[in-house]
Amino acid sequence: MAASTDVKVLYDHEGIFIHTNTEGNEDQDSLTSGCLRVIDKDGEIFVEYKPLEDDLASMLCAGKDSSSVVEWSQPDRALQPLDRQHSSETEWDMLNAVYFRKKPMINGETMSSPAITGASNHLPTRNRRAFSFSLNDLLSIKVKKEGWSYLIPCLKDDSTLPELHFHQGGSEAFLDCLRRFVILTESAFDKSCLQVSHPNKALSQSFENLLDDTTFGLVQKFRKDPYTTTLGGFSKVTNYLFDAFKGAEVEQQERPAEEVADILSEVIPGLEINQQEEPGFEVITRIDLGLRPEVERGEPVWVEDWAKHMDSEGRMKTIQHLKQKIFKGGLCHAVRKEAWKFLLGYFPWDSTHKERESLQRTKTDEYFRMKLQWKSVSEEQEKRNSRLRDNRSLIEKDVNRTDRTNTFYEGPDNPGLIMLHDILMTYCMYDFDLGYVQGMSDLLSPILYVMESEVDAFWCFVSFMDQMHQNFEEQMQGMKTQLIQLSTLLRLLDLAFWNYLEAQDSGYLFCFRWLLILFKRELSFQDVQRLWEVMWTGLPCQNFHLLMCCAILDSEKQTIMERSYGFNEILKHINELSMKLNIEEILGKAEAICLQLKCCKDLPASVAEILGFNTDAESSQMEASDPGGQGSPEPVTGADGVETDSSSSSNQHLLEAAQDVYKLAYIS
Repeated sequence: MAASTDVKVLYDHEGIFIHTNTEGNEDQDSLTSGCLRVIDKDGEIFVEYKPLEDDLASMLCAGKDSSSVVEWSQPDRALQPLDRQHSSETEWDMLNAVYFRKKPMINGETMSSPAITGASNHLPTRNRRAFSFSLNDLLSIKVKKEGWSYLIPCLKDDSTLPELHFHQGGSEAFLDCLRRFVILTESAFDKSCLQVSHPNKALSQSFENLLDDTTFGLVQKFRKDPYTTTLGGFSKVTNYLFDAFKGAEVEQQERPAEEVADILSEVIPGLEINQQEEPGFEVITRIDLGLRPEVERGEPVWVEDWAKHMDSEGRMKTIQHLKQKIFKGGLCHAVRKEAWKFLLGYFPWDSTHKERESLQRTKTDEYFRMKLQWKSVSEEQEKRNSRLRDNRSLIEKDVNRTDRTNTFYEGPDNPGLIMLHDILMTYCMYDFDLGYVQGMSDLLSPILYVMESEVDAFWCFVSFMDQMHQNFEEQMQGMKTQLIQLSTLLRLLDLAFWNYLEAQDSGYLFCFRWLLILFKRELSFQDVQRLWEVMWTGLPCQNFHLLMCCAILDSEKQTIMERSYGFNEILKHINELSMKLNIEEILGKAEAICLQLKCCKDLPASVAEILGFNTDAESSQMEASDPGGQGSPEPVTGADGVETDSSSSSNQHLLEAAQDVYKLAYIS
């Protein structure tokens, strides 16, 4: 007996016509009406077109109606009037109003061919106008207009399929569905042609493997079998990410020695390469970074301290001094609700009490208008909005497992969970392009816990996501860049340890979760709040979180190297650090590393670029954050007055060169 196939219908639209008469005599006999579907078959995406008579025959033969393909079910509930939007608690009854259940298709004939090598070879004998093909075989799509839109798919084997005429609309919805799995870009030579490129799915799959079971039951699994639990999830992520970062375009060939030397000497910090006349021999020397200074952490900013930095009208003063105190010691919890709004940019530092009250009223109206957009979508509308269904499904899945051990979110039908859900759904209305990506609930949870207000939490979350946006984009360029920069920093700080990790082909992927959600799963809930508020000050340099990674690895390098850990053991060891890290020690060591690098006279330009030492951006930012020049003292870092090189290359040049060097690590 053949194994059952898991088939999901992602797009289904009837009334798509094929014009069989190319001379323009479009009588009824020259038009073939059919159904166009996008189908997920065991993880592979297919596009299928079937003339209407094929669908009818399939249903009659199967003895079922169209619900054998897609079945909708609705819970019994009385219709209720839409009340004024005050808070999510009064609207929870609208949640889960629609449940979408997809069932495998009965008719397997059109799915029998996983790819189409020639349009004529794969048409069912019953009707030669039916066809299906794998999305992996799609090369381009031509978009034409003739009073209506019609699409012409072209496959990689140069075969062209029949024109699909959307007489009743629906072409944009079809293309939007394809964009969930491929990248459609307008051809430079033909604006009517959309070129199809296939992004690597490794990084999106890594979300599931990194985050899926962490919150629920992970501690219990570690207690029972820590080794199996860790490697079972992370080994998959490793394979995915290696494929993603290596890239199919990286050719396995040797670069000329001169080119390698130029790249390494320009971009890789901490190295000076002197090529000798003798072939194959070179001397690599390390830059003297000097002694790493001792630093001390301070006390948190208390309510009285915060009040001293506010004038009678509510404007904040001596802002840079205040930020320095927050960086050194964080905030007491009583101050966080107000201070985070300033740190995240929701409240301007120079705003008065009245201006902030007016801003909150405006933002409240704006929030609930966006919330009403998804709240007022009817069940029938949601049936035709796959993106909204997908976002809702993923949000409900993540919300039900986010920080459930915290009293603010524990228990069924918890108001905190309701607000968490509603904010994330509303964010999908705020940022249609990004929508919801797994991991975003982790970033929202501490903010909502502190704010205890749906509206304030939403706008603070928006500001936080502006900083983290690149981490969650489909191409995840932000994550790739950060891993490259982390390698650059670690190579300068500890060449021996860097060489050891390179020998394990780690790619620093064990730091992936650290960077993705800013240590949210590595620290206790209280420590996460302390870390984030420190980082939101923007002190003492940019990309301070990368120095945090360096500080943690510096503390663990002895264990890793002395025990000769391989890559799997490193993954296991790093994962077991979760909830065991001392946040104050890490912050102190990261600050000390920053001061050490800032005082280095021969600091490579690439490192200065990463940390923002060689631009005037820092001083400009300080002036902008202290309107009126109200006596902002210099941060007590002990590194002021160090001259920096302002003639460095652009960020784009750095990224391109760093990517080249990163690829070199994989050349055999």
